[in-house]
Amino acid sequence: MKSALPKAAHPIGGRPMLAHLIASAEARFDRIVVVVGPGMEALEAIAAPHPTVVQTDRLGTAHAARMAEALFGEGDVAILYADNPLITPATLSRLREARGSADLVLLAMRPADPGRYGRVVVEDGQVRRIVEWADASEAERAIGLCNAGVICAEAAALRRWLAAVGCDNAKGEYYLTDAIAAASAEGARVEAVEAPEAELRGVNSRAELAAAEATFQQVMRETAMEAGVSLRAPETVFFSYDTVLGPDVVVHPNVVFGPGVTVHGPAEIRSFSHLEGCEVRAGALVGPFARLRPATVVGEGAHVGNFVELKATELGAGAKANHLAYLGDASIGANSNIGAGTITCNYDGTFKHRTTIGADVFVGSDSVLVAPVSLGDDSLIAAGSVITRSVSPGALAFGRAQQTELEGRGAALKQSLRARKANKETV
Repeated sequence: MKSALPKAAHPIGGRPMLAHLIASAEARFDRIVVVVGPGMEALEAIAAPHPTVVQTDRLGTAHAARMAEALFGEGDVAILYADNPLITPATLSRLREARGSADLVLLAMRPADPGRYGRVVVEDGQVRRIVEWADASEAERAIGLCNAGVICAEAAALRRWLAAVGCDNAKGEYYLTDAIAAASAEGARVEAVEAPEAELRGVNSRAELAAAEATFQQVMRETAMEAGVSLRAPETVFFSYDTVLGPDVVVHPNVVFGPGVTVHGPAEIRSFSHLEGCEVRAGALVGPFARLRPATVVGEGAHVGNFVELKATELGAGAKANHLAYLGDASIGANSNIGAGTITCNYDGTFKHRTTIGADVFVGSDSVLVAPVSLGDDSLIAAGSVITRSVSPGALAFGRAQQTELEGRGAALKQSLRARKANKETV
């Protein structure tokens, strides 16, 4: 990956690859143990609260599995790889079900380009061995069935087969795949469960990470549309792993949903909007070119227009901020109107302060609300005001410098400027 991050910490859909796999495994297994390399505190944090084991010497996948032997317990044990992040709970269910007829079960796929995947050698309807690409003959490399790395077996048998794995191969490593040959040598029945390449594809480079992201996004788009969401240009809408869109939500082209977004239907998200950590309630209209940042709630029927940014702000039912505004750390009551160019000055360089705007408040264009400050219900703020003190309910507040007029000076100044411009053009 050419990165300071461990490979499994790289995100897909706003979630680390390891966290994707853990979420799927949690749905089908009682206990999860994560084997990490030394100095991978980032992965330990992602794995929490599940226990981690450190593989100090990087001697291969079977060696990594043996690091966790003491935590196998009894019953079935599955070994998965964090760089196969898109394996679904449904596929893990099929893996476990297959254990009813086999001593060891593995996941396999038939990729369009088998490339350097290990090949699954099947004889008489059973898996006999897996050959790594580096050690495979030309005939073995021609096999289309490829290993995805995942195996499942009973704990005691798996310990025995892991112990039988040696390192007589091109890399001098202990391959987990050799446990399959050990099981076969004992006469154990080994079967393969096939799953789609898109689900089992490994991630070992930035290009493969991008391909996995594309697969994830396609699944999310299809799932959303099946649930009653309208995506006007599906290929341009990007989801996070936890995006929730209700029926009759309409999403226009080029919208990005960061983590933690819920949109209740019906609602409309217009083009080039970015939402993260927020809730949009039924009947709301967001965008185009809107940004909703974490801890923001857009109330029922509220409008957030073009080039409006909300952060930690509650926009009440029917309230509107239609143009060119920044509203941070604010509570805005029902049916209030925020004029173009309005900003809440919520940060003094050290602390954040809150602005509270009541119901049915009209804030004129180009107003500056210096927090902490509150505007009472039904108040009106004149355009161009700087408000530094709280405004009473029903009051009209002006916060402007006094207007001064110098008779004739405007025309004289314009004439002078034109003369200077003409002179410059002739120089």
